[in-house]
Amino acid sequence: MSGLHLKRSPLAPAGFPDLPVVGGVEIATASLGLYGARDDLLAVQFPQGASAGGVFTRSSTRSADVDWCRQALADGEGQARALVVNAGNSNAFTGQAGVEKNTATINAMSKLAECPPEQVFIAATGVIGEPMTADFVANALPDACADMGPPNWEKAASAFMTTDTFPKGAGATTDIDGVPTAIAGIAKGSGMIAPNMATMLAYIFTDAALSPAVCQALVARYAETTFNCVTVDGDTSTSDTLMLFATGAAGGRLIEDLSDPRLEVFSSALEAAMTDLAIQLARDGEGASKLIEISVAGGADDRSAKTIAAAIANSPLVKTALAASDANWGRIVMAVGKSGEPVARDKLSICIGDVEAARGGARSPTYSEAAASAAVAGREVTIKVNVGVAEGRARVWTCDLTHGYVDINGAYRT
Repeated sequence: MSGLHLKRSPLAPAGFPDLPVVGGVEIATASLGLYGARDDLLAVQFPQGASAGGVFTRSSTRSADVDWCRQALADGEGQARALVVNAGNSNAFTGQAGVEKNTATINAMSKLAECPPEQVFIAATGVIGEPMTADFVANALPDACADMGPPNWEKAASAFMTTDTFPKGAGATTDIDGVPTAIAGIAKGSGMIAPNMATMLAYIFTDAALSPAVCQALVARYAETTFNCVTVDGDTSTSDTLMLFATGAAGGRLIEDLSDPRLEVFSSALEAAMTDLAIQLARDGEGASKLIEISVAGGADDRSAKTIAAAIANSPLVKTALAASDANWGRIVMAVGKSGEPVARDKLSICIGDVEAARGGARSPTYSEAAASAAVAGREVTIKVNVGVAEGRARVWTCDLTHGYVDINGAYRT
């Protein structure tokens, strides 16, 4: 993988955002050599501890790291003192060797952080099925953690990239009951992206005083409207992890109930940061040249609308047409029909940008091929569909499918 050199996505933001300092978080990065000299190891410590919540892949071939994090959240009652993430090897489908690698890593980090093993969280991303020596990561941790300090968010986000072409970050400064509060999030993901939990690896840090139960409820709630609404290729990773850590360093009374009115402003800021990160994953889709937003209304319910939107977003025929700036809206009709969800065919309407392509189950009398072609020619494309059944709504983000996707994945291990 160290030989994979990728051009920055044309959909990338101008630069990495200026994220706020989050009290109670210390970060270090280092190189394990899996990407040459590039940093590919991220270590995080919460010296005073943190509340944690997380959601993970639904894959039945999930990694040993995912199994550990799920169990550690339960055994440690949502308390966190450290996080270790490596890129270049996913530690998935590695059997007992994967468990031994994790045991060594967790034991090493728990000694450095002076905490129980169940307060150490881990993740790995990269090639599947390649075992690592048990102490490969563990041996690198003492030197890496010697450089622990205030977060450099861009370095942190860069340290666990694989085929990403830019580091992803988003955050906000908000308040809880008048107490200034910071949110900073980093994520990685470019391919093997499908909304089936959260997508790839994402970590949100805040200095808000939140209980573990509130962290868990917030991350589960907003995963559904953000990371669960992005897809690049329809493939769910074995390692998907989304976690929220709250250090409480901002001060203020602990929030222990999701219905606490003091959470209102903070929750909106958190969802906005998570939405930003999720869209950045689609912007960095492997080989992407267009960001595509698909909105579906009129579904039997929100779940049904989301299934229909995902059917459109994951259709190779839709995605390749858009890559060629071809407004072939008949492929959208096809994708809606294949979803298996209730659709009122004779009420179906489709808009591409501001151009009405279909109305009442047929081509719109005002349809203009030239206008539709112009609507799909730019870097960002919007598609709106109404299936005419009830009030269900959903929004999904994806990207087009270009030959670049084949090039990247054909060269992934070579």
